[in-house]
Amino acid sequence: MKVIQTAIPDLVIIEPKVFGDDRGFFYESFNRRRFAELIGRDLDFVQDNHSRSVQNVLRGLHYQIQRPQGKLVRVTQGTVLDVAVDIRKNSKTFGKHVALELSAENKRMLWIPEGFAHGFVVLSESAEFLYKTTDYWYPEHERCIRWNDPALAINWRLQTSPAISAKDEQGKLMSEAELFQ
Repeated sequence: MKVIQTAIPDLVIIEPKVFGDDRGFFYESFNRRRFAELIGRDLDFVQDNHSRSVQNVLRGLHYQIQRPQGKLVRVTQGTVLDVAVDIRKNSKTFGKHVALELSAENKRMLWIPEGFAHGFVVLSESAEFLYKTTDYWYPEHERCIRWNDPALAINWRLQTSPAISAKDEQGKLMSEAELFQ
């Protein structure tokens, strides 16, 4: 595994070492000891989530305010544009975001620490998205920032309006949302 830095130092891309031949491929998708070496923290992941979405589905921008979750995300089928927004008021990169393509083909993972809002849009016909979290899901602490907040100016690479959930439609503008210190 190797780490690729992003424009926001706490967000890192992790590229696994892939061994492939005419039979297929193999790679280690997670190794706790190596992951701790790469990000400089030893974490306990307590929950794994797996979603499948069709093209143009946009999920996010989600976070938990009281019980924040760090997330290690990856795609096992298809392609998504993955977005993480720094919502830590005291951060030098507050309000900035990183958007990158994650796919089954590139096998990249993104480490998103606590203090970030996260979302993705499916670019392929469908996509399967997996993420490990450092805390459990607590619906009473879940919050959502509007995916199309003009202050964030995220280029979602959309050709048409996305399919979003009723819950995500109720997301707040970042200026109105509960944020981290």
